[in-house]
Formats: sequence, C-alpha cells, structure tokens
Amino acid sequence: MYLLYVDESGHTADPHQNYFILAGVAVFERQGWWIANELDQIAARFDPANPNEVELHGSPMLQGRGVWKQHGRAIREQAMKDALSALTVSHPSNRLFATVVRKSAISPQDPVEYAFEQTASRFDRYLGRLHKRGDTQRGLILFDKSSHEVSLQKLAHNFRTLGHQWGILRNLSEVPVFIDSRASRLIQLADLVAFSLFRMWEKQDDRFYTIIRDRFDREGSIVHGLHVTD
Repeated sequence: MYLLYVDESGHTADPHQNYFILAGVAVFERQGWWIANELDQIAARFDPANPNEVELHGSPMLQGRGVWKQHGRAIREQAMKDALSALTVSHPSNRLFATVVRKSAISPQDPVEYAFEQTASRFDRYLGRLHKRGDTQRGLILFDKSSHEVSLQKLAHNFRTLGHQWGILRNLSEVPVFIDSRASRLIQLADLVAFSLFRMWEKQDDRFYTIIRDRFDREGSIVHGLHVTD
C-alpha cells in the first residue's frame, strides 16, 4: 500500500495571498518508518531529551516563531533543508504530488476542492501505472486535521462513486483519513513540501523548492505529480 500524506499552504480567504497549495508525500508503507526516523533525528537537534515535542513546520521554522525563536535563522533553514532532503535520498518509489493554484485563475471555484481533485486523481493514476506494470497497490490519503475535513471526505466519496472530470478513483482503499500532525512526521514533511511550493510561487523564493523539484511523479520527461494553475 502507498500512503499519501497531504498538507496545505496558503489561506483561501486571504486577499493578500495569490496562491493556495496542496502537497502530498507518497511513500510505500514500509518506507515511512525510515523517513520518519531521519526527521526524528533532525528534531532531536533542538530538544534531545524530548524530540517528539519538536514539530517541523515550514512557516514557524522560517520565521522563528514559538519554540523556534531561540534558534538562529541559518540553523532553522538548514533543518528545513535537511528534512526535505530526507525524502530526496529515500527510495525512488517515494514521490511527490502537488497542486499550485492561483486563486484568481479558477474563481469562483473552491481552490481546496480543485486542488484535491487534481492531487488525488494524479496519485490514483500513479497507482494505476504501477498496476499495469504488475505491481498492484492500493492507496490511502492522510490529511492533517483541518476545517476542510467534512467537505473533502464527501468529495472523495463522490469521486469514488460518481467520478471526477477524468474518471473514477479506482485505486484508493478508503476516503481520506484526518490525523494530528503532532503524531506524524510524514504529515510534517508534507507541510514543509507545501510551504516550499508556496515560497516558490508566492515569494519567488526557490531555495527549498530546488531540493524537491526532481521528486514529483514523472514518467520519462513528463511530470505528472505537479500541476500548476497560473
């Protein structure tokens, strides 16, 4: 089974932000522990006695908010880069899926629903390609708990039964599951990926995006895992 850990960056109702990002880290079930262990070691730099209390989230780390205030900017940024690199050095089957939405480009459509449809369908098609190669796998999407929980579960159910604009989700074993990011390093990694994309498109800051840009799902020269509506 492949697990897609998903988080978002950007606020849908903030008129001062142009973009909304939904990003997912897809890992084979036996690969998740190794990546999480690498992230635990990064967190332990900041609280060796209790690394589980250290959450790796892009915005507070970069801006030095909360517990990150006591650490220098260069140290915080390096921790972010090292966390993203934990994915890039992992098994090549672990891939990224993300949707970058310029909100004005799809208005009045809901950017959350639009991004979910794009991201979920691309993950589903990746599993479909594996099936055609003789590697049949099911998928499960895990979200950070958010105010979008009810709408996204309903949307995913409709995709599985009524379909979306490209067909029906055929390879997902259940509707999305919502979990607390404090309990999941992989959700925290998804947050860092989403934040990296937000910095790239909203601020033209590519220092984090360049680390992960080659890990989006691709087939030859065609990149399937990153969809940009600009």
